Amino acid sequence: MDRLLSKIYSCDICKNKLPLGPKPIVNAHRKSKIVVIGQAPGSKVHNTGVPWDDQSGENLRQWMGIDNSVFYDVEKIALIPMGFCYPGRGKSGDNPPTKECAPKWHNDLLAKIESPELIILIGKYAQDYYLKDLSKKTLTETVRNYKTYLPQYFVLPHPSPRNNIWQAKNEWFKENVLPDLKLKTNEILENNNR
Repeated sequence: MDRLLSKIYSCDICKNKLPLGPKPIVNAHRKSKIVVIGQAPGSKVHNTGVPWDDQSGENLRQWMGIDNSVFYDVEKIALIPMGFCYPGRGKSGDNPPTKECAPKWHNDLLAKIESPELIILIGKYAQDYYLKDLSKKTLTETVRNYKTYLPQYFVLPHPSPRNNIWQAKNEWFKENVLPDLKLKTNEILENNNR
């Protein structure tokens, strides 16, 4: 795993697309029990080099019912984005993740994780990539049908504050999905603490 991560950290295959240059941000360990697959680092995360070190990360940790010490324990949680580097700013937020990272690195990373018990797919890019034809037409439909993808995958919208409007329109997410996410997360972590 260390050799693989070292190769990833020095990757520059899409440097011409990256306005701030390559700075791959990923955390994983062979013992990771939960794998979080998100979109791509934002500008704040690019600057700190710490995955999910922003408001989206705070929201995600709250959704999962865990604190920073658990979230950043790589033996518990791997943090693997679809695009490892900050993709730059677009018209209505950050650009989509670059398409090179997932096909080049994800299979190797997941193969090095010995026995992940849950893969959390955050946002449409991760869901479409991993669920393929099983992904519904919209992210809302996919998340509404989250139980369909268990026990391997747990599907979520992006925890960005920009999605507060979506959450307000879809109260079932807070009432049904988040309690199940917390329960599943804590079950896995408690079972592996014994």
